[in-house]
Amino acid sequence: MLFDTHVHLNAEQFNEDLQEVIDRALAEGVTNMVVVGFDEVTIKKAIELAEGYDFIYASVGWHPVDAIDMTEQHLEWLRELAGHPKVVALGEMGLDYYWDKSPKEIQKEVFRKQIKLAKEVQLPIIIHNREATADIVEILKEENASEVGGIMHCYSGSLETALECIDMNFYISLGGPVTFKNAKRPKEVAESIPMERLLVETDCPYLTPHPYRGKRNEPAYVKLVAEQIAELKGLTLEEVAGETAKNAKKLFGIK
Repeated sequence: MLFDTHVHLNAEQFNEDLQEVIDRALAEGVTNMVVVGFDEVTIKKAIELAEGYDFIYASVGWHPVDAIDMTEQHLEWLRELAGHPKVVALGEMGLDYYWDKSPKEIQKEVFRKQIKLAKEVQLPIIIHNREATADIVEILKEENASEVGGIMHCYSGSLETALECIDMNFYISLGGPVTFKNAKRPKEVAESIPMERLLVETDCPYLTPHPYRGKRNEPAYVKLVAEQIAELKGLTLEEVAGETAKNAKKLFGIK
């Protein structure tokens, strides 16, 4: 019973063999997944997939890299989609200081608007963070994002920051990097934070876990992430799968 909380089956990398990818995930015990939309094209595809499969849900939001392209009409569209029965979160949203497409001030403004919307529609948020931890934590605090909480997606930060985010009603989601040999921080976080605040994800087609690193990632590989966490925590795969799935369902309001 694995719940992959962050997949991009709406990416073009899955155009050729989407059904086979889904079948492989089911065969590995993946019972639920959330397809994350982050711009006009991927949001439409996320909704389409959620409508097509009982066990697939959608999250809709605007990616910080593309913040410069977001209009008020897009924000209204997100507000409408928030009422869709299969939309369980807003995001991914946040800040990305690695890519240079959208100026930082525009990213911050778009991030704040989406947090305000999430509080209005009462949905949790999925946070994308790249080289922007201090500003993300500051904005989450200033906007009282703890009212809705959410996910620190594919978390790669320090244990201290993880605990700070947990205090703000956020879950810590770990992906492929926790399986990398030299990934000290994700391993430390996996070992140290309480099981009731952990989630697992693939972020496929990106961040493929060992031993498939360098190849296309897919939801079936979320099992490798859960196995690594189980090893670090001294638990069974079944315990980690069950607990993280329970956490995801609680957060997303899935019965």
